[in-house]
Amino acid sequence: MLVWQRLLQAIDRQGKAAMATIVETRGSAPREAGARIVVLPDATFFGTIGGGTLEWRVIADLQAALARPNPHFYATQRVALGPELGQCCGGRVDLALEVFDRSRRAEVQELAEAEAAGLFRTRGSQMSDGKLHRSIDAGLHVPIGSAHIDHGVIVEGFGDDSRVLYLFGAGHVGRALVMALAPLPFRVVWVDPRPDAFPQHVPANVRCVQPQDTPAALDDAPADSFVLVMSHSHSLDLAIVARALKGHHFAYVGLIGSETKRARFTHQLDRAGLPKEDIQRMVTPIGVAGIHSKLPAAIAASVAADLLVRDEAMRQLLAHGTTGPAEPSALAMGGH
Repeated sequence: MLVWQRLLQAIDRQGKAAMATIVETRGSAPREAGARIVVLPDATFFGTIGGGTLEWRVIADLQAALARPNPHFYATQRVALGPELGQCCGGRVDLALEVFDRSRRAEVQELAEAEAAGLFRTRGSQMSDGKLHRSIDAGLHVPIGSAHIDHGVIVEGFGDDSRVLYLFGAGHVGRALVMALAPLPFRVVWVDPRPDAFPQHVPANVRCVQPQDTPAALDDAPADSFVLVMSHSHSLDLAIVARALKGHHFAYVGLIGSETKRARFTHQLDRAGLPKEDIQRMVTPIGVAGIHSKLPAAIAASVAADLLVRDEAMRQLLAHGTTGPAEPSALAMGGH
């Protein structure tokens, strides 16, 4: 969630906004430290700290904070989920609650600009004016979207580290998959050379590309991108897959199709001289096991679930200082 850009928009449009951040948890909790929810004066909100009674109470507290005359509101809460709220999680959550109004626009704009530029970390301390003052600290190494307390200082990671997915094909399944991925942590580069292939409106995390040389769209792709091929043409599919496997080490190269299509493509790629170890990195069929429906929305749900598993597997490898292909351990391949 690009929180500072959303907060800046809220200040410009409605004058103020309030935010709650989970800064620490103990035991079982509905969300992890770093989860945030932002409440606006018109009672709308975005983000979530887990739903349920905890979130309902925090929304009410933020609405009350927005109604206060003091624009420099900052407070912390410690909530025992079982004894205080009757939630069966049974853990404990520490929260930071803040209000931002127009007097803090310059501060929010600075953080929004840092967020737009990439990933960054902050250290926050409560000052005599009652506000939590954040300073950008380039030397910090904390996970993006995280928060924790270090000797009274709130250390947070911000920015968008969503996985880049190159999606080739704007047919029925491609369109359904784009919608399935809209709320998920993926930045989709949607590629199709056909005129008028794309719908008029696409989700905010999607960039549409219509290149003259379709496979060459991968030439500038980050090495940890996912590649998913489902174009209108089997010959074009083959050219894209060959480009993705040859000279690249993308985290995932998926191809829609059956075992028969896999066998045919394997034979053709072998004849083209691709090493067998590279050909073996091609994933087809795609999706999770057990979903056999051919409805585009069902295929999209299956593929989106598989992509999430692979993305989390890659993040776990990086967290342990290792790299490798995005191989899920819990889910087998499906049949699409």
